[in-house]
Amino acid sequence: MEEITTGRIIIVGAGLGALYAALCLAPRPVLLISPDPLGSGASSAWAQGGVAAAMAQADSPEAHALDTIKAGAGTVEPRVAATVTDEARAHILALTDFGTAFDRSADGGYVLSREAAHSFARVVRVQGDQAGAEIMRALIEKLRGTPSIQVVEGVLARGLDSDGTKVTGVEVELSRPEGSAPVMLRGAGVLLAGGGSGGLYALTTNPARIRGEVIGMAAGAGALIADAEFVQFHPTAIDCGEDPAPLATEALRGAGAHLINREGARFMEEVHPLAELAPRDIVARAIFAQTQAGLRPMLDTRKALGAAVLTDYPAVAAACARNGIDPVSQPIPVAAAAHYHMGGVATDAHGRSSLAGLWVCGEAASTGLHGANRLASNGLLEALVFARRAAQDMLEECGAGGSDTVALPDLPTGETPDAALVTELRQTMTRDVGVLRDATGLRRALATIAQIEAAQPDCAQLQNMTATATLIAAAALARRESRGAHCRTDYPETRPEAARSFMTLAEARVRRSNPEDAPR
Repeated sequence: MEEITTGRIIIVGAGLGALYAALCLAPRPVLLISPDPLGSGASSAWAQGGVAAAMAQADSPEAHALDTIKAGAGTVEPRVAATVTDEARAHILALTDFGTAFDRSADGGYVLSREAAHSFARVVRVQGDQAGAEIMRALIEKLRGTPSIQVVEGVLARGLDSDGTKVTGVEVELSRPEGSAPVMLRGAGVLLAGGGSGGLYALTTNPARIRGEVIGMAAGAGALIADAEFVQFHPTAIDCGEDPAPLATEALRGAGAHLINREGARFMEEVHPLAELAPRDIVARAIFAQTQAGLRPMLDTRKALGAAVLTDYPAVAAACARNGIDPVSQPIPVAAAAHYHMGGVATDAHGRSSLAGLWVCGEAASTGLHGANRLASNGLLEALVFARRAAQDMLEECGAGGSDTVALPDLPTGETPDAALVTELRQTMTRDVGVLRDATGLRRALATIAQIEAAQPDCAQLQNMTATATLIAAAALARRESRGAHCRTDYPETRPEAARSFMTLAEARVRRSNPEDAPR
């Protein structure tokens, strides 16, 4: 295999965490690898709600941390929550300095939305539902003007070179279906910031590219994975047949929209005191129950927003228009869809993984902030906080580096995943490792994942997907309780003692071979 050595730090990914980390590392030379043109395939660009931060005078980082801990159902690391919420305001100001056009009031203050399980309106937004797209626009513009950052688009990371204790390189290939042999890139350090795993599910709000491959790469190299079983399902994906499903932002419910079923009845008032603003896992299960009962859940914005929904929430309006829905006169059909992975590569307070030379930030990481159930709009915030923390740590650990421009050869691509196998994997995850789980379904899922993995053993992309799917299902089988987003119908109670889960891919594969359903 051809090898290329550079003094640059290698960043894998092109979402918020990757771009922000590259900017925080400047002027230290960086090589950023993106499988798609910047801004086109990242979950960050699709984020509608915004960034949670205690910006209001009546609010505080302490209150934000408390809400985060409550939503996380007992497994949030309190020190992580305190750190992240304390640093939140500084990152909003930094994004503003980078040119992000947050919604502002006449007196210059930030317009804040309230979302589920927040005790204050604290979500900093852009044009109602355009926060992710606008933040990414500003960062890409800033990045394009930063000479220390070399961006290579159309290149896919497929694996890490590791001896089980240290990562020394990234294996890359073209993201187009042509060719056969990869190239090994060796840099001063590696930062993974390539997204979560929502696309492993048949019903998801994530871009097609986000299918757990970055987590799988790290797991395959021997990295410890934390909280893999905790996958968040967004309650209000627009149920219109699109793949991925467009999102009806939680800010709509924060603005007063109600959930109803086909009979016109509100159902959340009987489920939780906060009704539509209950924690996401509770709303998602209520939506799922209505769907299973054939009652067609819908989001009704008519009275709360009227025609303002078309101008205040342009992404929602556009998705409705594509599918013949008029939200001014009709309720919007919704379903629970895989949205965010609380689990991922276990990291410390500086973004370090269990492997030397490997840092991780964004949704691919599990920092201990989200616990069993992410608080709304804390995802982008976590990416910002840990991107900068990882960058600061890498500046200390990786030295000054060189400014050499990396010239990649004419890269070919390896074997691409069989579409039928990917479809089977996604359907299996939705059916057996979805909103509701039990031992029978989880064992069936593990057996099916093993068969899919064996069907195309030389396809690195598929192997990375099945690695993450195996970890999710194995950790879900091991957790014999219901907690946050993890709901076991055969173990509906929450155990009095709360603990995070930690598992390597090797351990998950042992459980896959011998699915004993060990308690946790």
